[in-house]
Amino acid sequence: MILDAIAKRYSVRHYQDRPVEDDKLAEVLEAARLAPSGSNLQPWKLVVVRDRATIRAMVHAVGGQQFVEQAPVLLVGCKNGKGYNVGHRYDGEIIDIAIALDHATLQAASMGLGTCWLGNYDGNEVRAILNIPSENPVVAILALGYPDETHPHRPRPRKPLSELVCWEKFTG
Repeated sequence: MILDAIAKRYSVRHYQDRPVEDDKLAEVLEAARLAPSGSNLQPWKLVVVRDRATIRAMVHAVGGQQFVEQAPVLLVGCKNGKGYNVGHRYDGEIIDIAIALDHATLQAASMGLGTCWLGNYDGNEVRAILNIPSENPVVAILALGYPDETHPHRPRPRKPLSELVCWEKFTG
C-alpha cells in the first residue's frame, strides 16, 4: 500500500482551483509530525501558507515558477534548533526536514493530493515574505493541492535497481 502512494507521487505543476480541506491538510501535517528525526529532536518548523496574496508574492521568491501561484497550499520547512550530529560530521536538521516533508508528500499522494518540491528559491526573500527569523533558515518548500488532471502526467524514468544498489560492499 505504501508503494502505491510512492508510485502515484510525482511533481505536480498544474493544480485545480480547489482548496485543500482542513482535515486533509491536518493529515498531511500529522504525517510530517510523525516522521523520524535524529534523537527525536524534530529540529524544524513548518510554515503553512494558504493566503492567495502571499502565495502570489512567493512566485518571485521561487525563481518565477508560475505554477506555484496555482497551488492552494505551500509548506515551508525551516530549521528550528540544532539537529543530531550525523556521522559526527554535520547537523542533521536538513535530513530531518526532508524526511518530514517526504512523509507529507506520501500522505498527500495517498489521499489524491499532489505535491512538488521547490528547490529553486531565494531563502532571504522567502524569510522576508513569511516573517521567518534569520536563525531559522528555509530548507525546503513544498507546493500542495489537487492535481489538474487535464495536464497528463508522464512518469519519469528511474534507473534500474542494479545501478543503485550494491550488496555487502560498494562497487562502481
